[in-house]
Amino acid sequence: MQVLGLTGGIGMGKSTTARLLGRAGVRIFDADAVVRALQAPHGAALPAIDRLVPGCVRGGVLDRVALRAAALADPAVMRGLEAIMHPLVRRARQRFLARARRDGCRWVVLDIPLLFETGAQRQCDRVAVVSAPAAIQRARVMRRGTMTSGQIDAVLARQMPDALRRRRADAVIRTGLSRHETVRQVRRLLQAMREGGPAAWAAARGKRA
Repeated sequence: MQVLGLTGGIGMGKSTTARLLGRAGVRIFDADAVVRALQAPHGAALPAIDRLVPGCVRGGVLDRVALRAAALADPAVMRGLEAIMHPLVRRARQRFLARARRDGCRWVVLDIPLLFETGAQRQCDRVAVVSAPAAIQRARVMRRGTMTSGQIDAVLARQMPDALRRRRADAVIRTGLSRHETVRQVRRLLQAMREGGPAAWAAARGKRA
């Protein structure tokens, strides 16, 4: 079984890319979905989070806005939150990979926003990075209405610069043009996963072999 790491900064279009890969039949590990489940009402991560930020869990329900504000305002809180969540997500990832191997999957995707930052790329045979121009990235996040401009800056400061991600990637999906172009690039990535040759992976990166 081969493992493709899929990553990209906030607002880059990674979720759209993951959905397209999933529709093509590739099994996806969605780290964000695991985090949401762990932080859902009465989720496994809530007792530790409530100890870290007292009062942000009430009646077994997490106040996500309060937690985000506390984590972005205080690096110690962010580090504490990562120390809670990363091991739980890592264990879920290991269970996913074990099931996929038992099921005989040829390829699986690890959809992890902080793939490089957490060292998870070491479990991957190839890495695909989803990228978009900075102005488009910021506009997408602002349209969600869940973060202030300052909070977006704080999130971006924690993430690896897009240019560095692209340099480390085996494939790059650029989502700043059109949905049709994104679909075309994902098909090119799927072709590289099927064929596996240098020329196919060079094409998936947007370069000639």
